[in-house]
Amino acid sequence: MNISIQFSSGHFPGAILSVMKKRPYWIFVGLLVLVALLIHLFSRDAGRVERFYSTGIYPQIGVALRYALTWLPFSLGDLLYGYVLVWLVWKLVAALRKLAKGQLNGDRVKLFFKRALIKLLLIYIFFNLLWGINYNRKGIAHQIGLSMESYTVEDVKSLNTVLVQKVNASKLALLHYPLKEMKNRDIFNRAHSAYAEVQHRYQFLYYQPSSIKVSMWGWLGNYLGFLGYYNPFSGEAQVNTSVPKFSQPYTTCHEIAHQLGYAKENEANFVGYLAAASSSDTAFHYSVYLDLFLYAERNLYKADTTAAKAFLNQLRPEVKSDIKEWQQFHNRHKNPAEPVIRWLYGKYLESNQQPSGVLSYDEVTGFMISYYKKFGQL
Repeated sequence: MNISIQFSSGHFPGAILSVMKKRPYWIFVGLLVLVALLIHLFSRDAGRVERFYSTGIYPQIGVALRYALTWLPFSLGDLLYGYVLVWLVWKLVAALRKLAKGQLNGDRVKLFFKRALIKLLLIYIFFNLLWGINYNRKGIAHQIGLSMESYTVEDVKSLNTVLVQKVNASKLALLHYPLKEMKNRDIFNRAHSAYAEVQHRYQFLYYQPSSIKVSMWGWLGNYLGFLGYYNPFSGEAQVNTSVPKFSQPYTTCHEIAHQLGYAKENEANFVGYLAAASSSDTAFHYSVYLDLFLYAERNLYKADTTAAKAFLNQLRPEVKSDIKEWQQFHNRHKNPAEPVIRWLYGKYLESNQQPSGVLSYDEVTGFMISYYKKFGQL
């Protein structure tokens, strides 16, 4: 799962204060609003975004960000998120104390909202310029010529028939492979190699340099429900490495897809599939095919519960054991905050061209069916 958390600075930037001293506040706000409006108008044409941003200027932005921070052994973006969280809590406590002491007057509140308005506009502008405009591109289906038409229950059954075979075969090959002993760096390096392989077929999936980091907040992600996320302000991909190991290869490929400018979750899932399936590493095959099977299985379960259960019964016992491990892991971390976070994240996705919210991840099934129909294999 990808969570792009917006960053806001802890201190009012000195340069902005200087500008506000020299110019009327509303002139500066008006300029920011104008820039935001221009970004919005530019983003309304998917063809224009694809040509001039997603395959034009954005690849250079992504490469520059990765080169700037790939040398760091830790995630700078995670440190920024942590700093922002601490700062917000500190500000909230300070505001409550002032409120209790009756020190919050109209001027203080007015100043707070003035500063907040500028910060929100700056976040919107930099988020979009650095990455967010990619939500409006034509995307991977356009690039490889997929016909994204409506699919039937029978189409999902045909897909699941293939995926069950792929999952069982890759798991069989891994029975004597110590998957749980794979090091984080090994997974990240092999994901990089997977993209090196897939670029031979799709040159636009060229990925260099690599900037994949272990999430500092993985323990928190277990309770909030995320496996990984991309930071658009630092260009780093973070992976939650505290979850079951078999899920991490595909998650890593998914986050790299975000780095390459595939912002929508269904597209990142599909691009992650293209890379993982191109890998020579069976661990990546198992990771991606199992996840894709579970996505398709959820889609099928809504339409034909009996058929969905029949496919589950076809899985090898070792695969069922992995699914059980995943369910137990999730159950251990259930908490009242997770549904709220999922709802908020769903609203974020809906506001960025993904009307299905968190269910957008499941929509990779449509990509897989179209791909299978066109190429006859997975």
